[in-house]
Amino acid sequence: MNRFEKTLTEHDCTLQRGALITLQLNVGRKCNQACRHCHVDAAPWRTEMLAADTAARLQDWITTHKPAVVDITGGAPEISEHFKTLVKTSRAAGSRVIDRCNLTILEEDGFEWLPAFLAKNEVEVIASLPCYQPENVSRQRGNGVFEKSITALQTLNALGYGTALPLHLVYNPVGPTLPPSQSKLRAEYKEALRRDFGIVFNELFTVTNQPIARFAEDLRKQGMWDEYLELLANHFNPAAVDGLMCRDTLSVGYQGELYDCDFNQMLDLQIANGKPLYLWDIAPADLTGRAILTGNHCLACTAGSGSSCTGALA
Repeated sequence: MNRFEKTLTEHDCTLQRGALITLQLNVGRKCNQACRHCHVDAAPWRTEMLAADTAARLQDWITTHKPAVVDITGGAPEISEHFKTLVKTSRAAGSRVIDRCNLTILEEDGFEWLPAFLAKNEVEVIASLPCYQPENVSRQRGNGVFEKSITALQTLNALGYGTALPLHLVYNPVGPTLPPSQSKLRAEYKEALRRDFGIVFNELFTVTNQPIARFAEDLRKQGMWDEYLELLANHFNPAAVDGLMCRDTLSVGYQGELYDCDFNQMLDLQIANGKPLYLWDIAPADLTGRAILTGNHCLACTAGSGSSCTGALA
């Protein structure tokens, strides 16, 4: 029994899948950035990407089962040659579509089409902006990222994002700490971005850094691995368990393989039934009531106010 499961038992909490709401597609590991906190370990040199035959099978499944939400992530998901088709297929199926955008991709050569495409297809944009101060963004994501992000946000605002179209920002702590109050930080972001750059957005989601991939490497190098896990465990919040994304979200890898969440995907904790399962092996009803694979990293999702792809939980 891992530490997370032990903590659930101590608090008389249970965790299993409910009805599927969100189909989260990771279309590849290639990205135009290589951020230190990235749990996907994405980077410009990564080559793992969604193939054409797999993309076709994903689209067939979406057309047949019509998930309420299709959440497209990466890497930088827009780099995938199948991004446009996945968006159009999902919208045609009646799904709400989310693009998990790093913002700077909008400023890259060859992606001039992207802002207008997102707006035309009414794609919800959830964008990473770890701080409203350039120094902190540079520490986490590299020099020049803050300035490009601001320009990208202004471009999205000009197309109606933040007003007529949904634009949400994501905050990650710079180091091994828990996020502050989401509502308080949202107010600070809104005031600073409007005052300094005329930028508006809808929601701010605070996300706890997962002790996996590059962030885990940094923790070990700094001798803070045990201390960080202790911080997460000591701040376990039972009220966050019912809202965990693994209850109603299905994570799909770039080869079509299934995971309970995007974090499990990065740890290769694949959903199986005697053998590994792929999206085309199942229907949504097959997942309801199924046990969820967990590990010590799950403590990050239940620490403090809780953490998920849609921010704080409690």
